[in-house]
Amino acid sequence: MTMEQVALYLQDAHDLRDGLDYVRYAEERGFDAVWQAESRLVRDAIVPMAAYAAVTERIKVGSGVINNWTRNIGLLAATFLTLDDLAPNRILCGIGAWWDPLAKNVGIERRRPLLAMRETVEVFRRLMAMERVTFHGEFHHVDEIELDVVHGRREPRHVPIYIGATGPKMMELTGEIADGVVLNYCVPPEYNDQAMERLEAGAKKAGKRLEDIDRPQLVVCSVDHDREVALDTSRELLTQYLAQQPHIAKASGVSQDVVGEIQSILGWPATHEQIQRAKHFVSDDLITRITASGTPEEAREKVGEYLDHGATCPILYPVGGDVKLLIDTFSPMA
Repeated sequence: MTMEQVALYLQDAHDLRDGLDYVRYAEERGFDAVWQAESRLVRDAIVPMAAYAAVTERIKVGSGVINNWTRNIGLLAATFLTLDDLAPNRILCGIGAWWDPLAKNVGIERRRPLLAMRETVEVFRRLMAMERVTFHGEFHHVDEIELDVVHGRREPRHVPIYIGATGPKMMELTGEIADGVVLNYCVPPEYNDQAMERLEAGAKKAGKRLEDIDRPQLVVCSVDHDREVALDTSRELLTQYLAQQPHIAKASGVSQDVVGEIQSILGWPATHEQIQRAKHFVSDDLITRITASGTPEEAREKVGEYLDHGATCPILYPVGGDVKLLIDTFSPMA
């Protein structure tokens, strides 16, 4: 099976300079995009995005995803203007509503997340269109601001907006106001069926079709010629994520008893030793249900299931091992 579009997802499981090599190699092998994570308190997305953009010529570079709470709207727009200066028409703005308990632990009250996201997208889009904006909402208050470009391109910037939606209400809002959705990882392929319904319902509100919404999907992907090695690599990642990100655990359909057992062992941040103690709670069946892990052939088959359920492009998260093997496995040029 040849995939027309494939993207790479990088987080923090690699040296940052190695990431530059992976992105260059993915570009050589025909990948469409690279997305940089910003989730835990570990690695900012913007600095790596700038680095990826600087060492490539064609591949798109996206934030997968930043949150809409910690950068004021003027700074957010200026940041993506800067990235677009570096890589014109190759930058993708992936933005999400963040998650608790992390947001709460750093003093962010995530109230009315749907309205907050709607306001963020509206003001950001108007600023990127080089409008002079006055807006007084519940979350954003700006008076007569615009991107102050004196030395550079004054024309509107083409930076598509993708919302990292997980729940049904945010999914519907995404269909209404965004250019695309970043579908979450650690969910079974059939999770997408309801997501497509909600996206379509939102799109109809804005006079659009589901086909007008781009739908790339994060997929945890561990590839090794030894199947057991690939599964155990994903097991460690799932152990950490099911404990720390409740919205993912809920969407994955994992038993709350299992989540509770893992949480009773893991601290915050989790240590390698704690993950090793708790990982036996994550079964092989769960790994193969919500990730693309195994031999290259098995991983490709599993990714195909997400595409069959509505995703338009896999965003592959290499959780460990030979990243170039993963890139070769999914290369459109293979």
